[in-house]
Amino acid sequence: MSDKRKIAVVITARPSYSRVKTVLKAIQTHPDLQLQLVVAASALLDRYGSAVNYIEKDGFVIDAKVFNVLEGENLTAAAKTTGIGILELSTVFDNLKPDIVVTVADRFETMATAIAASYMNIPLAHIQGGEVTGNIDEKVRHAITKLSDYHFVASDSAKERVIKLGENPEFVFNTGCPSIDIAQKVANNDSLTFNPYEKYGGVGSEPDLKNGYIVVMQHPVTNEYQDSRKHIEATLRAIQKIDKPTLWFWPNVDAGADGTSTGIRSFREKYKMENVHFFKNMEGDDFLNLLHSSLCLIGNSSVGIRECAYLGVPAINIGSRQNRRDRGENVVDVTYDENEIIDAITGVLAKNNRTRSNVYGDGGAGNKIAQLLQDLPLLFHKTITY
Repeated sequence: MSDKRKIAVVITARPSYSRVKTVLKAIQTHPDLQLQLVVAASALLDRYGSAVNYIEKDGFVIDAKVFNVLEGENLTAAAKTTGIGILELSTVFDNLKPDIVVTVADRFETMATAIAASYMNIPLAHIQGGEVTGNIDEKVRHAITKLSDYHFVASDSAKERVIKLGENPEFVFNTGCPSIDIAQKVANNDSLTFNPYEKYGGVGSEPDLKNGYIVVMQHPVTNEYQDSRKHIEATLRAIQKIDKPTLWFWPNVDAGADGTSTGIRSFREKYKMENVHFFKNMEGDDFLNLLHSSLCLIGNSSVGIRECAYLGVPAINIGSRQNRRDRGENVVDVTYDENEIIDAITGVLAKNNRTRSNVYGDGGAGNKIAQLLQDLPLLFHKTITY
């Protein structure tokens, strides 16, 4: 029988995989650790880019798959999806019998991982806790913090916040964000190293990218989900008027995603978007290479706050989804106003200014986290510090 410590990492969405890919590799190659990979929720669905295809292509063996996403893309579906996740993940953990479970970030599906592990007395490690955004993700993130035993945060302010929440400072570590490990690899490559149309397909026109292009990634905001169509239409109109080559990525499976998707499809049918191409998903390394070679990122994805800060890529952040999150100088905040978005894009393109920041780390997080998972004592109870 192997005496390696068994580490179950649960991936529930395409961004989660990009966030922890280097952690998975570090666990996989660590002599004293055994990776148990669980893929669940939207990470298994083709509609949202089927991250499972990239996971398997990267050489990872998937130990369990959990199909728990309930159709609807509304608040009720999100709550029920979480409930189904608890039921299914409890069975998975009972079968795998991990020594530690690792959960990532703040999506609603991650709550199921945290609850199942906690009630089964399995030590829980949380990556990217302690951050603030002001929407439902923040509630989920802080709730997972209180359920977790070990905290691998991405910034100094996040570490301070987790400790203020009453967590034992001995188990709170600023490892930096694992996604910066990947960004570090592409940081010195100033040109696009692949043809995105040939490699990833997608739909829409295929504008010439050699003179520069814009990337758009905008998700619905869960506490504003009823306005998701109106929000995306403002961005669509702005991109139409700017008329620059644009590569647009499909939204996450959140409440309001149907409104975002319907808005995009309706706008596409009504207007000729000759400079826009749409993708479902892309491998993490390629996506960051694409971003690094772009003129700017537009939308509300945390990649604009994290990886783009490290790479120095200008990010026009729309709306409230990233409220209060630590920022580099690359970020320009705007509201859901078409003219404000246009002005911000025009200003960024005119300046052509790139300022890099290590606010979320400078690489090496994957190896740091893997070593901590080996060295930390196995605890599933709290030491009261408040």
